[in-house]
Amino acid sequence: ERERERGVGNKVTVVLGAQWGDEGKGKVVDLLAQDADMVCRCQGGNNAGHTVVVDSVEYDFHLLPSGIINPKVTAFIGNGVVIHLPGLFEEAEKNMRKGKGVEGWENRLIISDRAHIVFDFHQAVDGVQEQERQQQAGKNLGTTKKGIGPVYSAKAARSGLRICDLLADFQEFSERFKHLASQYKSMYPSLEIDMDGELEKLKTYVDRLKPMVRDGVFFMYKALHGSSKKILVEGANAALLDIDFGTYPFVTSSNCTVGGVCTGLGMPPQNVGEVYGVVKAYTTRVGIGAFPTEQNNEIGELLQTRGKEVGVTTGRKRRCGWLDLVLIKYAHMINGFTALALTKLDILDVLPEIKVGVAYKVDGEIIQHFPANQEVLHKVEVQYETLPGWKTDTSAVRTFEELPENAQKYIFYIEDHLGVPVKWIGVGKSRESMIQLF
Repeated sequence: ERERERGVGNKVTVVLGAQWGDEGKGKVVDLLAQDADMVCRCQGGNNAGHTVVVDSVEYDFHLLPSGIINPKVTAFIGNGVVIHLPGLFEEAEKNMRKGKGVEGWENRLIISDRAHIVFDFHQAVDGVQEQERQQQAGKNLGTTKKGIGPVYSAKAARSGLRICDLLADFQEFSERFKHLASQYKSMYPSLEIDMDGELEKLKTYVDRLKPMVRDGVFFMYKALHGSSKKILVEGANAALLDIDFGTYPFVTSSNCTVGGVCTGLGMPPQNVGEVYGVVKAYTTRVGIGAFPTEQNNEIGELLQTRGKEVGVTTGRKRRCGWLDLVLIKYAHMINGFTALALTKLDILDVLPEIKVGVAYKVDGEIIQHFPANQEVLHKVEVQYETLPGWKTDTSAVRTFEELPENAQKYIFYIEDHLGVPVKWIGVGKSRESMIQLF
C-alpha cells in the first residue's frame, strides 16, 4: 500500500511457463483469475493453447486471455500479441456454444491498437516455409502453422499492418495489404492469395472491433494508476521457447519470458509484482529440438499415456522425460520466479522411483550454464538424482499434509535445489485439485 501511495501504482501478477510449454499455465491463471479485475495477454498469438474446465465444461483458449471466463474480468490483448481476426471471433463463438463461460465477451475485451494483424496469407506462408525446411534440411521447426513466425518477421521488417491501420483509412490499408501480399507472392510463387476476398472479410470485422480497441499504453497506464486492481498477465508458450533464451531455432517468435510483459503491454518493470513459474512434475516437448532428459522408452510412454500428452493446438503427441532442474534453474535466472506451481504430480503416482536431472556434463565436465548451441545441448550428459516414488494415488489429496511422505520429499527437493518455494501443487484436472501451500 505504501508503494501505491508513492505513485508506483498497481502491480501485475505474472504467470509464465518454465519449460517448453504445456505446463498447465491455464490452470494457474484460472485459479488466480477468480478474484482478478483484469487479465492480459502480452505476446504470442493463437499458437498458444489453454484449456480451462468450469462446471465440467471444457473451454479452449488460444488468443483470448483465458481469464475472460470470469464474468467480472476485463480481458486485455496487448500490443505484443499478434491477432488473427477470424481466429479470434471463431474462438469466442466456439466457446459461446460450449457454455455460459464467455458470455458478454465483446463488452469485456480490450484490444491494443498497436497489435499486429495475422493475415490468412501469413498462415499459408508458414505452411510453405515448413515444407521448404523439411525438403531442404530434412527438418522443419514444428511450427503450429498459425502464421506466427511470418507475422513477427513482417513486424521486425517494418512491413506489418496493425489494428490501428485497419480502423483508420480502409483504402490506405488495402493498398498496404496488397503490397505485403504481393511481396509474399513473389517470394513464394506457389502461394494462393485471394486478396479481394480477404480484404472483404477484414472489412466486415471493422465495426465489431471498433468498440474493443483502445490505445493500449494509455489504457494500461490508467489500469495501473487508477483504483486498486488485481491485474493478471498470462504468458503464452514458455521460457525454453523464447526467441532469445529458448532452444533456438526451435522456438517461437516472441519473448515469453518476463521482459515480454513490459514490452508487450507497454508498462514499466516496477509494476511487475509476483512472477509465478509453472513447472510440470516431469518434462514434455512438442516437435523437434534438443531435449536432454527425454525418455525414449517405457517411462516416456507411460508419462505420455498417463499424462494424456497431446497438444491442444496441434493434436501432436508430446515427447516426455524426467524433470530437468538445470532447465528450470535457467528459466529462473531469466524470470526471477517468486514462487512455482508444480502441476501433474499425480501422473508420477505409479512410479517406484523418480529421476530428476540436476546437472549437465559436456566432455565429462559439469557445466554451470545452459548451452545456447543446439549441437552442444544434444550431446550433454545429464546427471540424475534418483528419488523414491510413493506408489499411492494422490488425485484426491487436497492438502500438503495428506500427500505421501515421498511426494512431499519430491517437492522439498525441488524447492531446495532451485531456492524457490512451491506455492501450488496440481494433482488433477479440476479447479479443486490445485493444492495451495501458502
